[in-house]
Amino acid sequence: MGQRYSHKGLLFYVLIILSAGLTLYLFSIPDVSKLKKENPKKTSFMKYREKEWRRQGKRYRIQQKWVSLSHISPYLKKAVLIAEDDKFWSHEGFDYEAIQKAIEKDIKSKKFKLGGSTISQQLAKNLYLSPAKNPLRKIREAIITWRLERVLTKKRILELYLNVAEWGDRGIFGIGAASRHYYGKLASELNPEEASRLASVLPNPRKYNPLGDSRYVRHRSNLIYSIMVRRGIVVPEYEEVIEEDEKNDQLETPPETPPETPIKPEEPQTQ
Repeated sequence: MGQRYSHKGLLFYVLIILSAGLTLYLFSIPDVSKLKKENPKKTSFMKYREKEWRRQGKRYRIQQKWVSLSHISPYLKKAVLIAEDDKFWSHEGFDYEAIQKAIEKDIKSKKFKLGGSTISQQLAKNLYLSPAKNPLRKIREAIITWRLERVLTKKRILELYLNVAEWGDRGIFGIGAASRHYYGKLASELNPEEASRLASVLPNPRKYNPLGDSRYVRHRSNLIYSIMVRRGIVVPEYEEVIEEDEKNDQLETPPETPPETPIKPEEPQTQ
């Protein structure tokens, strides 16, 4: 009888310890306020890639050149938002409609993938988390995303994302390195076609090449470009961009219904 109570007591303490550990894991939020003025030197995802390369015996290194938001082509900024997070300026970190669709898709496939990530969520993953896909990590991602949205401005979140996103299979991170690697030019010099192609590969940048001739890249980049034309962002005859106050830009749906928002991508590997 005493032994049975002893086992119950032990189980109780084990549960308390596990609960405390889980709470600590979920709510140990990094100090994102530093990102107001400091650029991250190396993200959690970059470190993950470096470990992966060492295991595989590859001698790749991180290629990254930081570029301020004002020095990034407006075409590129618009193209990425259309491709990855069309409601970026209006949501508070989460696109609940996209999340619902992702959950329904997971239920049908009987797999836990939970896509539908906003740029803010992708930034949280890249900066602080592992690429693992499990419910606990998704909860922590949500907490960090919530914090990022409340501490940083939208423009700063976009600037961070464009500078830390993976853009190739040989250590290319950020638009500064990507524009130089693929087109031999500054990020500010990217034209609409180049911007559309760079944005088109973001769901899976290690599989697809912006310069490649794959059907996927052609279709997706043409779709992004056509949406920019329909919204008046690009005037094809003159290749001019119509600048708007990004703070108030809601990227509204044009008269013709665009593809699902964001446009239906392949399931990203780690982004």
